[in-house]
Amino acid sequence: MTAEPLPRLLADDLRALAAARQPGRCAACAPLVGAGWDSVPATFDLSTLRCVGTMRDGQIDEPTLLEHHPRGTHTWSPDAPIAPAFFPYNRCDVWVCRACARPFLRYTEYGGYYEDQRIRELGAELLDDAQP
Repeated sequence: MTAEPLPRLLADDLRALAAARQPGRCAACAPLVGAGWDSVPATFDLSTLRCVGTMRDGQIDEPTLLEHHPRGTHTWSPDAPIAPAFFPYNRCDVWVCRACARPFLRYTEYGGYYEDQRIRELGAELLDDAQP
């Protein structure tokens, strides 16, 4: 049995997900709420999240590694734009908290001797439709 492919989510889909979250703090996903990209805590129960789609373009075998920082930010900046056509967003899957619907972006960072699951809250105000 094969799994269904994840739907590709575009900027309007991401804005809708961000708008659908319940306001306030949520105990279920609170450990993940931070400024910018963070490592998923090893003790976090990932079943708290549900995968709802991907930002990967299935037509592109090797997405760009170019980043988009028009305001002088960098990858780890809390106010770095979320630009779906650029790295690392072009390699992200989109997850939501099962309790409050807060959306998160996740990707795997591959280092020389490690893999690190990275996560970032999806803030609609940071979405940027720029293209490489």
